[in-house]
Amino acid sequence: MPKMKTNRGAAKRFKLTASGKIKCKRANSSHILTKKSTKRKRKFRKADIVDSANEKQIKRILPYA
Repeated sequence: MPKMKTNRGAAKRFKLTASGKIKCKRANSSHILTKKSTKRKRKFRKADIVDSANEKQIKRILPYA
């Protein structure tokens, strides 16, 4: 059986936490920031946890994560 390939794009975007959850960058944080509140922009700095509905798909494309 050959080795499974990791999706390199996904490997750059997602990291696994110690408890097995998937960490990612928050959406809407890169441009058109003038209309967003300071509080909202501050929350973009923190990493987000991937929703449980999408977790299975991400774990499939990151077999060694």
